Amino acid sequence: MNRRSFLTAAAGLGALAFTPETLLAATANSGDWTLGVADVEADIAPQALRLVHGRAPAGLSGVLYRNGPAKFRRPGGSVTHWFDGDGLMRRFQVGEGRATLAARFVDTPKRRADTAADAVVTPGFGTIGRPDAQVSGPDDVNAANISVMMAGKDLWALWEAGSPVAMDPDTLETRGFHTFRPDLKGMPFLAHPRFEPDGRVWNLGVAGKRAVVWRLAADGSLEDVTPIALPRASYLHDFTATERHLILVLQPWMQERLVAPVSAGYAWRPEQGTQVLVLDKADLSKRRVFELPGFSFFHMGDAWEDKEGTIRFDICTTPNPEFAIQGAVDMMQGRAPQGGQTTDLSLVTLRADGKAWMTASGLSVEFPKTDPRFAGRTRSFSACLGGSPVHPLFQGVAVCDWKRGKTERYDLGPRQIMEEVVFTPRPGGSAEFDGWLVGTSINLDAKATELHVFDARRVAEGPICTWRAEVALPATLHGAFIRKT
Repeated sequence: MNRRSFLTAAAGLGALAFTPETLLAATANSGDWTLGVADVEADIAPQALRLVHGRAPAGLSGVLYRNGPAKFRRPGGSVTHWFDGDGLMRRFQVGEGRATLAARFVDTPKRRADTAADAVVTPGFGTIGRPDAQVSGPDDVNAANISVMMAGKDLWALWEAGSPVAMDPDTLETRGFHTFRPDLKGMPFLAHPRFEPDGRVWNLGVAGKRAVVWRLAADGSLEDVTPIALPRASYLHDFTATERHLILVLQPWMQERLVAPVSAGYAWRPEQGTQVLVLDKADLSKRRVFELPGFSFFHMGDAWEDKEGTIRFDICTTPNPEFAIQGAVDMMQGRAPQGGQTTDLSLVTLRADGKAWMTASGLSVEFPKTDPRFAGRTRSFSACLGGSPVHPLFQGVAVCDWKRGKTERYDLGPRQIMEEVVFTPRPGGSAEFDGWLVGTSINLDAKATELHVFDARRVAEGPICTWRAEVALPATLHGAFIRKT
């Protein structure tokens, strides 16, 4: 895909994809979206889901794990930022046409301390906590509430600034923090590891201008960990990779102080622009830095590289980090974020001669997900969620086909809160996006969580099937589908 073909594709995508205008109309009557940030008071025992639409496709068998904050408020004090709620791991098992749900809180020191005090005493990303909080290291404030991955026989609940928390993948019992080596105890491990098609894992741990690069085998065992220096102390939630390189986008939201809450230590410096650091996987001392205009972001798609050495990746950007600073605080007060800020999808091009640019797609979407079998390789598809300028959550799914300049979209409507979808391949299929998108939503009318399956190549036709739980769980952040063979 070159710049010309992307621009041609963008012209076609803009006519069909989510736009601020259409989403504004769709969410006009969805003021009870706060069900997406309601508290869960206890674990959810295994329960069968009720099929309310369609029929499960033959060959779909596995478990969708989803992680996200789910306990925010306590009598003696509450979190003030969405990102700081206690992590609740959901387990949706699908097979033989049936689906079940179970959910358990991750048993962290943070949750135990706050439960004992009947108050949120522990500081977090945007919550200041109390002076008497017992904090001796990052894992004392680890909420284990962002993402999830399988590592051998363990399920890992991931945060950003501390260790993975190992859980039993069947019972969701917490097994404890995973320490790769005694001298690496408590080292940060980002919530967005990158997987090569053979299962090898790359990840980062970031602390200011210092970082480590993790390289793990497919079973989660440590192959290597390498310290690196960063050009700046940017907030880094996600990164991406090609077959040969790691790509770190360093936005101008930079840590200048170590204070509680963490977000208060960052300053927005758009005049300094955005830097893109490219590291050689085979020799991390080999690096290149590209310059782009200043923007903020959370999530990126998988990157790829052509034979001339040009690197491309998609990224969802905002003009500034307003949501991270204030929007997620407003959510805890039941207010939709102000200002109408959207998250826009762009393609970044990094040429071997040092030139770099961004091409806007015209799509207002977030949470880009791709076919993991094509990670780091040339690809065409991105699955995203459509959002709204007056609503902090989402209600539609879009699949962007960059090569053909088309977008398939399905809007669940203003009475649903749609969560991130993940791809799982059809048994025996090898073509990109030959399979299903699996995701959850919150049905505001039924006050229930629903599990949806879409044909990844025919999203516009709507869900192939939908199951409904007897409980509404709050919105999650990220998940993974683990196939059963």
